[in-house]
Amino acid sequence: MSKRRRVIIGVGAGIAAYKATNVVRALSKSGFDVWVIPTPAALEMVGALTWQALSGNPVYTQVNEPGTGVGHIELARDADLIAVVPATANVLARIAHGLANDMLTNVVLAADCPLLLAPAMHTNMWNNPATQENVKLLKRRGVHFIGPDLGELSSGDVGLGRLVSEDRIVEQILSLLSPKPWQGKNVLVSAGGTREPLDPVRFLGNRSSGIFGVQIARHFGLQGANVTLLAANIEPQVLAALPNSVRVLPTPTATEIYNAATKYLPNMQVVVMAAAVADYKPAEFQTQKIKKTPEKGEFSLTLCPTVDILAYLAEHKQPGQIVTGFAAETGSWETVLDLGKEKARRKGADILFINKVGQTAGFGDTATQVSAVDQLGNEIGQFRGEKSEIAPQIVSLIGQHSQ
Repeated sequence: MSKRRRVIIGVGAGIAAYKATNVVRALSKSGFDVWVIPTPAALEMVGALTWQALSGNPVYTQVNEPGTGVGHIELARDADLIAVVPATANVLARIAHGLANDMLTNVVLAADCPLLLAPAMHTNMWNNPATQENVKLLKRRGVHFIGPDLGELSSGDVGLGRLVSEDRIVEQILSLLSPKPWQGKNVLVSAGGTREPLDPVRFLGNRSSGIFGVQIARHFGLQGANVTLLAANIEPQVLAALPNSVRVLPTPTATEIYNAATKYLPNMQVVVMAAAVADYKPAEFQTQKIKKTPEKGEFSLTLCPTVDILAYLAEHKQPGQIVTGFAAETGSWETVLDLGKEKARRKGADILFINKVGQTAGFGDTATQVSAVDQLGNEIGQFRGEKSEIAPQIVSLIGQHSQ
């Protein structure tokens, strides 16, 4: 059994200390060995019993406490990452200048693992030249920072100094701890569903939420890739799952996805076309809203085909590039698989991920089943589960194919 990775969460004496409980809880549920080291003053915000209950480990604030021995050295030696949430101005200053007057600063000084600081303080304290010099000094040493955010502060003022969300902190910790097999690689991902304009207020669209493509982009980004996401009408709350390293380009229509994909293709090592792109679009855009009048009976709409983007990219890829896509089909699973395999042979992508969709399947935040096939329609992988669980497996399979 592999050893659990150890994460140390330092807690500064800021009003945002209570938010660190969510970070500890999330990391513990993810299987990490979490140790919490509050500053002595931070225990006035959240008590030691709470930290012990959440982490399952003892809580120390000073190196001379009974039972600690040389605990600061052992904790520092075994730590895979240290994150300080919140990092107050006082903690920043002490770390920057090598002071070691409590357990947290002793462990930080003795450790050689990545250090992540999540500042939280009043705007005036953050903007103070002393704090800014400390931040610059720490960044030059390779310390990682996340935040602070602009928002309402505990004082009632609004400004820069608010702790970033707990989800973003956990995301950054996972990113720093993740293997980086895609470090430096350029990856293009499309996600969402296109909307083809009919008139100024109407469009032809589909039910795709973009969750699957966003999760795939997320995991490429966590593994070090330079990801460009072509986002077709994706809700902000779905895009919020992305790490900051993913660049999002709005591409609401099939034409805009095609233009962006062909533009960026030459510089990409991997392409994943996960967006639900319309096969047809209105042949003519009506500049005025189409009216429903009593004398009008049936209304007919002329459609014209859109470009087969995946087939085009597969045909024009360069040696060493991997072009993959999705095939969403309806019917029984046997029918879906047969249609997907035929599509794989026709489109020529290196890998085609086949999934079943419909009114009650495939779309949105729901579990799904995916079969991966090669250019000849041979199955090379099958996945079941939540999209957030399947996405890293898809990234891994693409990695195996690129070797």
